[in-house]
Amino acid sequence: MDPLGAPSQFVDVDSLPGWSDAYEAKQLDCHQSPVEKAQADVRSPFPYRKDINEKIVLWKGDVALLNCTAIVNTSNETLTDKNPVSESIFMHAGPDLKDELQKLKGCRTGEAKLTKGFNLAARFIIHTVGPKYKSRYRTAAESSLYSCYRNVLQLAKEQAMCSVGFCVINTLKRCYPLEDATHIALRTVRRFLEVHGETLEKVVFAVSELEEATYQKLLPLYFPRSLEEEVQSLPHLPADIGNAEGEPVVPERQIRITEKPGVPDDASDEEGLEADLSFIGSHAFARMEGDVDKQRRLILQGQLSEAALQKQHQRNYNRWLCQARAEDLSDIASLKALYQTGVDNCGRTVMVVVGRNIPVTLIDMEKALLYFIHVMDHIAVKEYVLVYFHTLTNDYNQLDSNFLKKLYDVVDAKYKRNLKALYFVHPTFRSKVSAWFFTTFTVSGLKDKIHYVESLQQLFTAIPPEQIDLPPFVLEYDARENGPYYSSYPPSPDL
Repeated sequence: MDPLGAPSQFVDVDSLPGWSDAYEAKQLDCHQSPVEKAQADVRSPFPYRKDINEKIVLWKGDVALLNCTAIVNTSNETLTDKNPVSESIFMHAGPDLKDELQKLKGCRTGEAKLTKGFNLAARFIIHTVGPKYKSRYRTAAESSLYSCYRNVLQLAKEQAMCSVGFCVINTLKRCYPLEDATHIALRTVRRFLEVHGETLEKVVFAVSELEEATYQKLLPLYFPRSLEEEVQSLPHLPADIGNAEGEPVVPERQIRITEKPGVPDDASDEEGLEADLSFIGSHAFARMEGDVDKQRRLILQGQLSEAALQKQHQRNYNRWLCQARAEDLSDIASLKALYQTGVDNCGRTVMVVVGRNIPVTLIDMEKALLYFIHVMDHIAVKEYVLVYFHTLTNDYNQLDSNFLKKLYDVVDAKYKRNLKALYFVHPTFRSKVSAWFFTTFTVSGLKDKIHYVESLQQLFTAIPPEQIDLPPFVLEYDARENGPYYSSYPPSPDL
């Protein structure tokens, strides 16, 4: 403890000047020149946000001395690294910290773990491990460093922390170029505050004298303090500004899907078989586009090659597939909303989706997406058809168009190429209108594959009844609405 009457060595974050405090904003007014007016209309992917800027503090000092909810310690995988930041934290926290760290059993690169602050002014310490940097493995290093910052912020959100003091996570010992790392740090924090800003009151970047100049230079790119500074900073943004969460996306991994050339029309495969079904229009293969920020960067820096875009899309899908294989999805599987049944008249695998079995408001929809990928990956390598039972669905079962768009954007090209038909069973007028809008303006590649099926009798002209497992409520509804279907085949067991 400090001697009686002696000033405390700790610094209260609320006493530190904010990022905007020392800046005298030069506001654009109505007397600006035509050039300035034109520039003001070109918005940065990181627009001026006073509310976000008020949360940011750049402070030259020792992160261990900050009086805030949590400070960040950068260490190695065994949490025993000896660097200036760690050594200062250990010195001020006291011996109890080492004992606590032994219980954590290390920390993997990119992860974040929490301990008490002990003798620090901060209540907690969030420990994270930055990557070792090698130019040939730059992509992996960028992703790991992003994970450090993102996981620290996520942990702060989960623990309802008011303020976080960041050290510079990449240490000189790990050879990460300071400017590259600072871009990742700033945009990750910016993106997080855009979505979860209400959960944090202050984010302090505690830097050394050597690091201060780099942060002063790059902070205006991601936290412009006026419209004028926003416009001035736009040309200095790097080619890779990350995705919607700030995660690095190198050019060959950037997603932008354009109209696919050279795809033959598959309509002839189904002529005759489904002539009695509602065949809706024809259109080119899906046009899938990147987010708004990516489009702005593409305008400024030029188009990427189609081959590079396709390569990135494949990598992105592979990441989802790996996660799907590692995740426990038993709760989604128990819903029995997606399952494989028999084959259609052309010998193609039939997959069934039961709309009423999807409690959209009660389940994790990202896990639902992972389950779809997990089940469908080996199915989609060959031609297949989907049967969607809209029977007796209500508002709690309606899949959001944003979710469907995300699913369509994520899945591999084989899903779209090998999907030969989507039978929409028992549609309502409202669902038909929604599907028309969705397939016309959002994922137009599906439009020519959807067939609206009013009765099971109609469905059985394409898929024999013995080849599809029908939920009992679907049979009961169809019999009530369209009359019983007489068949020598027994009804499917209760699903």
